[in-house]
Amino acid sequence: MKKGMNGFIYRVKSILLLLCCILFSVTVEARSGFTMWQLPSQVNTVGNSYVMLTGNGRVVVIDGGSHQEEFYLRGFLAALGNEVEAWFVSHPHEDHVGALTTILKNPDGLKIKRLYESRFPEELIEADDQLHRKKPAYDYYDALEKSGIQVIQLKEPGLEDEIDGLNFKVLGVTNPEITVNPFNNSSVVIRVWDKKKSIVFLGDTGVESGNKLLNSQYKKDLDCDYLQMAHHGQQGCNEYFYKSIKFRACLWATPTWVWNNDVGEGFNTAYMTTIETRRWMDEIGITEHYIAWQGLVKIE
Repeated sequence: MKKGMNGFIYRVKSILLLLCCILFSVTVEARSGFTMWQLPSQVNTVGNSYVMLTGNGRVVVIDGGSHQEEFYLRGFLAALGNEVEAWFVSHPHEDHVGALTTILKNPDGLKIKRLYESRFPEELIEADDQLHRKKPAYDYYDALEKSGIQVIQLKEPGLEDEIDGLNFKVLGVTNPEITVNPFNNSSVVIRVWDKKKSIVFLGDTGVESGNKLLNSQYKKDLDCDYLQMAHHGQQGCNEYFYKSIKFRACLWATPTWVWNNDVGEGFNTAYMTTIETRRWMDEIGITEHYIAWQGLVKIE
């Protein structure tokens, strides 16, 4: 009888141990991965701003938007704990680093542990003939240097790492040899993924750097669930690029006036090509769109 009871106790302990293992696995699975937010346009700006939160509460930011979007971004990050584990900068255009530059100058309690960028050489900055585009780049680099934040320079594509189940891989870095549309064509391109989803962030990738990606060893990495549309969805990557990769949904960091190509004269009357890009998406068969002018987007 005693022997039978010991066997019973052993089986019960084994079952309890198995249940504990299952519960632990479920808990770990639930805490892995990440949630991503596409922040909405503020005062109808064209900012590019994405925030991710891992299952363990660590925050990752891509770009952050223009200086007009600083206060919204600060509030959003404060609600998540006021600490950023990793901040990725695609390229130093004001609508991508304006808010970050202001934060670097005055953190006001916000802690940034490390920043990833592919620094522009001075000749690449000077290749742009527009002062209003060059000055924000110099302001950003000056503020970053004075901040004392750890900076990881992305000199070559291929860096791959993981933060609490948020995996990332750098697919593209600066392209100083491309002198056409120099700032946009040197956007850092990043792929992030977990067990449920994958997202590719193109920044402002242009036609030339888009084609370079398609001809690189990282072409297959461009396939994803969610694709951030290059240059807010207009005058970025071309039709061939979008029709050469696989994705099921579009992320548009796009305000209303860019979405409708309307600066005051009516629908599709301005200089932007958003309507053409939207047509390409229709032809591909994409029906899932997340657009910044429609408000905050959350993807889990």
